[in-house]
Amino acid sequence: MTVKVRRIIKLEVDVPGLGDRIKQAREARGRPVTQMAKEVGISRNYWYQLEAEAVLGGVAEETLRKIEEMLGVDLGVQFDD
Repeated sequence: MTVKVRRIIKLEVDVPGLGDRIKQAREARGRPVTQMAKEVGISRNYWYQLEAEAVLGGVAEETLRKIEEMLGVDLGVQFDD
C-alpha cells in the first residue's frame, strides 16, 4: 500500500482593470448576467463582485478561464510558470 503526498502551489497575479474588461465583454455579448453566471457556475452577485474588483481572496483561475470561454475573449491573464 502507498500514500500519495500532494503539493499545492498557490500562485497569484494582480490584474489591474480585469473587472472592467469582464464588464465590457459581457456588455458586448448583450446577455443577462444571471444566465452567464449560471453557465460559468457562479452566482450573479459574485459576477458583479468580479466586475467591481471586490472579490475577497481573488478569483480561481478555473473560474476565470470559464468566463473567458463563455464570453469568447482572452482577458490577458498569464502566470509566469
